[in-house]
Amino acid sequence: MLSLRAVNHFYGSQHTLWNITLELQAGKCTSVVGLPGMGKSTLFNCITGFLPVESGSIVWHGNNAPPCDLLPLSALNRSALGIGYVPQDRRIFSQLTVEENLHIAHAASGDGAVKSTIYELFPELCTLRQAKAATLSDDNQYQLALANALIARPRLLILDEPTRGAGLAFLHKLGEIILRLKRELGLTILLAEQHLSFIHHVSDRFFLLHQGRNVAQGQVNQLDQQLFTQWMTPAPER
Repeated sequence: MLSLRAVNHFYGSQHTLWNITLELQAGKCTSVVGLPGMGKSTLFNCITGFLPVESGSIVWHGNNAPPCDLLPLSALNRSALGIGYVPQDRRIFSQLTVEENLHIAHAASGDGAVKSTIYELFPELCTLRQAKAATLSDDNQYQLALANALIARPRLLILDEPTRGAGLAFLHKLGEIILRLKRELGLTILLAEQHLSFIHHVSDRFFLLHQGRNVAQGQVNQLDQQLFTQWMTPAPER
């Protein structure tokens, strides 16, 4: 599906990603685990093409197609290959209605998923389809951002901190949506996450980042409380 080999990234003179090697398996969910500022969003933006890579390779493996080097491709062309992305800021059109947001996403994707399928996945959005996005709750705004990404029928869906600020009810709902996307649509999912219980619920594998370096990875059952606490406890202030 997607292979990263020895990927390095710099912000100016600051080395932010160090020799990242990651293999995403088709139809599986991988959680990128790490405290804020450890490189999760930078990694996602390098994959999607919004940030440049200093060295290394990112290769897309399509169905019945030769491997494709992503580095020369723009973010738009990477999206066209089948990479969907929901960043932390969601990037919805706040002054447009739910229906108008989905219409724009559908027009941009060409032959995308029909709205009835999206509304079946997100019934709350069907009820609110004439409401402006700015008036939606935070949970429903995230569902709209996710629906916008899914309407393009991606093969890889990247979610940056999807549970950030979410309540328990939405955590459960989002977990069930992710499991359904894997099970019914066969989507490959890459997400940034900090809740251990949520990671264990939805993920098949984990990839732990600390200061831009991969310090552990493997099957999700190998991410136990001890390992999680070791790397996810903030350092004391000096």
